[in-house]
Amino acid sequence: MGKILYLPIGRKTFDLETGEKERQNSSALLHDLTDELIEPERIITAPSALQKFLLDINIDEVAVTIYQSVTFADGQFIRMLLDHSSAPVIVWSIREPSVGERLRLNSLTGGNSTCHVLKSDRHPYTFVFGNSEEAQVQRNIKQQLNIRTLIDRIKNFNIGVLGDHQPGFYFSGTDEKQLKDQFGIDVIRMDLQEAFAKSKQMPEEKWEKEISRAKEQVIGLNATDETVKRFAQFSAFVREEIHRRNISALSIRCWPEFFNELGAAACSTLSQFTEDGVVSSCESDIHGALTMYILQELSGGEAPYLGDMVHVNEASNSVVLWHCGAGAYSLAHPEQGAQPGVHPNRGLGFTMEFGLKPGIVTIFRVGYTTGGYRLLVMRGKALDTPQRFNGTSVEVELETNVTETLYGLMEEGFEPHYGLVYEDVVSDLMELGKQLQLPVSVYTLD
Repeated sequence: MGKILYLPIGRKTFDLETGEKERQNSSALLHDLTDELIEPERIITAPSALQKFLLDINIDEVAVTIYQSVTFADGQFIRMLLDHSSAPVIVWSIREPSVGERLRLNSLTGGNSTCHVLKSDRHPYTFVFGNSEEAQVQRNIKQQLNIRTLIDRIKNFNIGVLGDHQPGFYFSGTDEKQLKDQFGIDVIRMDLQEAFAKSKQMPEEKWEKEISRAKEQVIGLNATDETVKRFAQFSAFVREEIHRRNISALSIRCWPEFFNELGAAACSTLSQFTEDGVVSSCESDIHGALTMYILQELSGGEAPYLGDMVHVNEASNSVVLWHCGAGAYSLAHPEQGAQPGVHPNRGLGFTMEFGLKPGIVTIFRVGYTTGGYRLLVMRGKALDTPQRFNGTSVEVELETNVTETLYGLMEEGFEPHYGLVYEDVVSDLMELGKQLQLPVSVYTLD
């Protein structure tokens, strides 16, 4: 992320002595949150002073501005900022220090005026109210800065796509121009057949490392199995491409070519890379890979899962998410562990075979229709139940009524691949939708 600009704004007709104390407290909080802060030495009280300050800094380095109406200030200040910077704005108003006497700051009205200007200009902004010592203010500002950091990372984000999606899997594709316009993402397309051919030429000292990595977490892996060798060769080739092309996520066409031409399942490659932090989606689901990446980043690096919603259990108000055999090793139920298996439909390995661990989860999807992009956000509890289907699967008790939720998802036409992560990041995802100006469908109790 770039620099953060803190602009404390006020007018001399208000209580600047009290305002200056609040500015110092606010500045101290922001220094705790970032090492990249640009700020004036005191409250800026005139548009001419703001103009001079903005000309003295490198405004192009600014990724987000925190505009604090320490006292009331009219719209000239924010209008001047917009003349210099297109960066999003966090508008921050503080509380009135005392009630029953002179109105000493009138910060809230200043923030209200500022928000009106930003809304009228359709400039991206969010609002925070409260003083720097309040826990909710600290959480709110930290969250908004984290979301801005994520958005900036996505702007420099390359998705590596190995093979076009299967016929009829329309949800796995993307309009690359719209993806670029909305998120800043570039799609790096790679030929699957070429990858197969080159993977088989990888030197043994490189692909052996992939087997050693898998054996660290996959219980009872047979390193001499031919499908394990194919997994290792292909993974070694892809790992080099990830570094060479600066790829942040993968989307791979996994059938039928892997089975018919490589002689192995793609699932294990997806599992290993997702475990190692390069999220990987099957069936060339490009938005699925983006979904997984967002969940990984907002959860502090937790491995996400991507699965179909395949079963509904009304008695436990739950759904089962499943896929053929891809799932990061660390997602396995600790009593079972990540175990090698064969694809349930194709009979080839190696795949993951386990039920996922229990815990609080967030379910999420970056969705797309002809109307544009949208987000889906749900929260639930992964149950401590036996593995429901061969491959990898997890049963999730939902917060909302499962039947109403199911019909709602179908009526909204969301894609059949759902992302899941073991962290409550619902509020972060809602804030992400707000800052991206995307509609968010929410299925939670709060």
